[in-house]
Amino acid sequence: MNMPRLTHVRACLIDLDGTLVDTVDDFTAAINAMLGQFGAAPLPRQKILHFIGKGSEHLIQSVLAETFPPARAATEFTAALACYQQAYAGINGRHTTVYPHVREGLASLRAAGMPLACVTNKPHRFAVELLQHHELEGFFELIYGGDSWPRKKPDPMPLLKACEALGVTPASAVLIGDSENDVMAARAAGCRVLTVPYGYNHGNAIQAADSDGIVASLFAAAQAILPAADHTASLSTN
Repeated sequence: MNMPRLTHVRACLIDLDGTLVDTVDDFTAAINAMLGQFGAAPLPRQKILHFIGKGSEHLIQSVLAETFPPARAATEFTAALACYQQAYAGINGRHTTVYPHVREGLASLRAAGMPLACVTNKPHRFAVELLQHHELEGFFELIYGGDSWPRKKPDPMPLLKACEALGVTPASAVLIGDSENDVMAARAAGCRVLTVPYGYNHGNAIQAADSDGIVASLFAAAQAILPAADHTASLSTN
């Protein structure tokens, strides 16, 4: 793929699930544990993958709609969400892996003095615990979850709040994500946006999303953002 180049970037906002960490097996385990409590059959990993990215509420609504008639899906939502969150809390990080070259990319950005924020639709406490589990939390100045503000991506609010907290204009920030959800949020906020090709994107091809470029990894994103002299991280450690 052609390497995009972005100039005058003053901060990076980075998605979590599907961008930094592959979490689909955690989601699958927690969802199917919840479904078992309701006497329902488990869903396949590939089906659950399509529901990831728009927050826990949307995930549970999608799973219930796939599993039960509409009336029961609506009735069971509150209890199912609580059951899912309890199950997820017990396995958060257990079945996850950091994507290749994520650490090198984050290290390269931080070594160049680039402020970093993790902006995810995952509940804040789960996001922090997952980043801690993989020893990634220390790369970020701030972490915003889907419950940190009244609205979540694709609404621009979390991105605008992150830019404000980091002291940069939206036009000087770039969001790195894996889905059209990220692209829509960035466009609405006035940020630039790069996408990775290996994430979830609700089962759709990321090439259809109107990003400023597709980067093979977080290290490639750093190369697209930083001057050549600032590419200080080595690929040899991953």
